[in-house]
Amino acid sequence: MANPEQVLLSLFIVFVSAQVGSEVAQRLKLPSVVGQIAAGIAIGPSALAWISPNQPLEVLAEIGAILLLFSVGLETRLAELRRVGKIALYVGILGVIVPFLIGGAWALAASFPLHKAAFVAAAFVATSAGITARVLQELGALDRIESRVILGAAIIDDVLAMLLLGVVAALQTQAGVDIVNLGFVLAQAVGFVALVALLGTKIMKRSSKLLEAPMDAESPLSISLAVCLGLAAAAAYSGLAAIIGAFLAGMILAETQHRDDLEQNTRPLMALLLPFFFVLTGSHVDLALLSSWPVIATVLFVTLLAVISKLIGCGLAAKSMGARSAITIGVGMVPRGEVGIIIASLGKQAGVFGAGTYAIVIAMSLLTSVIAPPALKVLLRQGPTEAGDAKSAETP
Repeated sequence: MANPEQVLLSLFIVFVSAQVGSEVAQRLKLPSVVGQIAAGIAIGPSALAWISPNQPLEVLAEIGAILLLFSVGLETRLAELRRVGKIALYVGILGVIVPFLIGGAWALAASFPLHKAAFVAAAFVATSAGITARVLQELGALDRIESRVILGAAIIDDVLAMLLLGVVAALQTQAGVDIVNLGFVLAQAVGFVALVALLGTKIMKRSSKLLEAPMDAESPLSISLAVCLGLAAAAAYSGLAAIIGAFLAGMILAETQHRDDLEQNTRPLMALLLPFFFVLTGSHVDLALLSSWPVIATVLFVTLLAVISKLIGCGLAAKSMGARSAITIGVGMVPRGEVGIIIASLGKQAGVFGAGTYAIVIAMSLLTSVIAPPALKVLLRQGPTEAGDAKSAETP
């Protein structure tokens, strides 16, 4: 076991490397997550070997992932899901179904067993709303019809992706896959999500005064973090991914009057812990596995499938808004980003992904996050969408 001095040195190296990688990426107009993962690859065992993944680092990385999904949940309200309009709903649903089917088809063709192919397919489903939202904000395009549909659909995509991840993660513990097992796992995942999301939000709306600060100003944050960790543990014990519990915790706490304060107060915690997740993710990538032309070709092919699947699914759902708007929405849903990376990490931990598949999924998540923002900027250079299209995106 590493001594305290070695652990502290590793923490220092990881944290500083993450900041350097993030700064370089932002100067290159890339998402900071790309720089942090690249930093992890650089300092990991397959390159400079400055760090080696160990238990203290893995624990911090796990907490970072939990906080990330907690913050995503804080930005998701059930009431907002009802207001985003029919097109956003269709985009979110088809943006999950089509990538899942295409990803699953590739995994089965690559000789994955059915239950493992389902996990691989789940990595195709994710959408990084954070990356797209930052691009839209920088362009001053948040008031565009396409932007509202993208962000609304991304919320729906997140909820469906978490539900789907719960199902495929639980399937890995089953002895086999049959209709009975699949039905049981699906019922378990739906039941857990529905119970926490629906019942939890109702309870929190009526009991939000529990988060008032009877002792000190930090009480709302402390209680919220306890809820987050408690539901993360409950999800894990239920056979689901811990991050699903964290996401649901954020979603029910988003119904309280402390939502904005909680978002603000969790940022320093994420600034400290989230870099460990992304750097450790990069450190697990074996560069030697990505050095051969067949693997590079596979990465490019999988990335192409990931892009096309979102363009087809989301574009078809938004076709009533016109071809350019439909393509814009499809491109806005392409980045897999941190959500795809989390799914890849869970797959590796569950033994579903070998080192080669893990490296391919991580590379796909990074590439989709790099190529989508510039394409989105080009597509949004035209003038505002016409009022007729605006009406078609709203709920009647």
